[in-house]
Amino acid sequence: MIVMMKRVILSGGGTGGHIYPAVAVAEALKRRLGDAVELLFVGAEGKMEMEKVPALGYRIVGLPIAGLQRRLDWRNLLVPFKVLKSLRKARRTIREFGADVVVGFGGYASAPVLWAAQRMGVPTLIQEQNSYAGLTNKILAKRAKKICTAYEGMERFFPKERIRLTGNPLRGRFSKEGAGREEALAHFGFTAEKRTLLVVGGSLGTRSLNEMMKHWLTTLEGESPVQVIWQTGKYYEKEMQQFLAAHPTAHIWQGAFIDRMDYAYAAADLVLSRSGAGTVSELCLVAKPVLFVPSPNVAEDHQTANAKALVKEGAAAMVADSECREKAMPEALRLMADEEALQAMSRNLERLARPRAAEDIVDEILTLIQ
Repeated sequence: MIVMMKRVILSGGGTGGHIYPAVAVAEALKRRLGDAVELLFVGAEGKMEMEKVPALGYRIVGLPIAGLQRRLDWRNLLVPFKVLKSLRKARRTIREFGADVVVGFGGYASAPVLWAAQRMGVPTLIQEQNSYAGLTNKILAKRAKKICTAYEGMERFFPKERIRLTGNPLRGRFSKEGAGREEALAHFGFTAEKRTLLVVGGSLGTRSLNEMMKHWLTTLEGESPVQVIWQTGKYYEKEMQQFLAAHPTAHIWQGAFIDRMDYAYAAADLVLSRSGAGTVSELCLVAKPVLFVPSPNVAEDHQTANAKALVKEGAAAMVADSECREKAMPEALRLMADEEALQAMSRNLERLARPRAAEDIVDEILTLIQ
């Protein structure tokens, strides 16, 4: 029996929020098809995907694409030339690879490769991670065969008949039945006698959340009333270590990264975090109550839209970034003392979870190929 090889291009990058959903779908395609699928990633030269994707064992081609600087900058004059060069390279890559379908996950590189594919007659699929669609995806969706979304109500951005609600694909295993709480608390040197708060600002860190923690710790009288897992990010690690050395406080675990997020989620009674698409999807799967502080420094303010979508469903609370220094920790402590509110959030988060997102997206990809 001859098995027809299926060739899939996956494009997205610039941030982990675009790269890792693409990798999750790649892994699901490999699980489903094994050696009968050939995968090629397309990224942007100089961006993190050019290092992260090969490290995971996948082939990647880089385009010389670049985004516009938000301020006046001479480099913006080069953008049109880089776009044209990227379109030419994208066409050549699609033709030489013999792509059956091109899947876009957002980021600089996805625009030229999807644009080229659509004009070459190659079917395209877009995966939109946020509740407020970005401008690039809204343009590309006009010719896309399928748009996989993580939120309901996306017909205000995309043609309704081509939308499939799949959720966001995640790498790893996240579920409500994750690591045991006792084992997780012990991992951080904590006990079950106090409530535990997880403060997480992403791999690079978040200045607002770190300043919030510093402000709160300097106003504490006596020891902390709760245990805190404080992920500071690599940019702020030394500064926060020096701060804690000058303000020693019991029941605080601080680190640049959290290697065992399953333990962090299992230990936490409440999560205080940004509201990027991947984080929101993880929290739905683990059904962990959350207080969001959306980042204001993202395109189209999509983190605020993500957070508001969950607040509307009774699945989260929210404090604005501009107010988080003084207001976020008092609100977190108030929520942690309200068991009924925590349980209601957990139930509503679980209702929004979509654990089969990657598999559902693979279903749509194979339908386009066939």
